[in-house]
Parts: sequence; structure tokens; C-alpha cells
Amino acid sequence: MSLRGDARRIGDDGPVLDEWIAAAKAELGIELEVDTAVLLDLARDAAHGVARPAAPLTTFLVGYAAAQSGGGPEEVRNAARKAAELAERWSTEATEATEANKATEAAAAGDPIRAAGGNDRGSSAEGSPAG
Repeated sequence: MSLRGDARRIGDDGPVLDEWIAAAKAELGIELEVDTAVLLDLARDAAHGVARPAAPLTTFLVGYAAAQSGGGPEEVRNAARKAAELAERWSTEATEATEANKATEAAAAGDPIRAAGGNDRGSSAEGSPAG
């Protein structure tokens, strides 16, 4: 279901995004300069570092946290920074856990090369042929 008659989307160009932000601020009665780059970067970090649905939820939570702390642009930036750092830690921890699980599974299967973090295609970790 489209809320507007034309087929433009936010990702099409900057003016559409600017128009949308201005319209949303007016509709919601918000008088705040929005640093869209900070929020879009945060949404990207949450989507890629956690899961896609984390993007809108994280930006909502950042807005709420900023409002609880006074609601200005600096509070938004601070909350966004904290959330981005969390998303990066979350992603790093998930990657490390996945690698550890693969090594454990390989060891249990009796594959010493994969258990040591190597691959099973006859190559060293650097990608050059083994030998």
C-alpha cells in the first residue's frame, strides 16, 4: 500500500529524503535538526551487524533515548554513537562465536585442518596452494 501517488522511494535521491524528513517533522510537531547521515549510518550498522529488522527498531530506540536525555541534536548523536558501538560489538561477538562453533564442529568430526581454522580446499589460510 502506497501512501503517496508517485513511485519515488527514499533511496532514489537526496531531495526525496529531505522532503520526507520535513513532512514527517511537520506532521509530528518536531522542531529538531535531523542529522540523517548519522541515523542512516546507524541503521546500516544495525541492519548488517545485527539483523535487518534491527535498523528501524534501533533508530527508534535512539530517538527515545535522546528524548529522555534532553532531546537535542547532541543527545541524538550520543545515543546513535552508543548504539553503533553496541552493533559493532554484537557483530564481532557473533562472528567470533560462529568461528568457534565451526572449529568445535570440525574437531568433533575429526577434521584437524578446519578445526585449526584452515580451509579444506588444499589451500593455506592465505589462499595460496598448500604444499
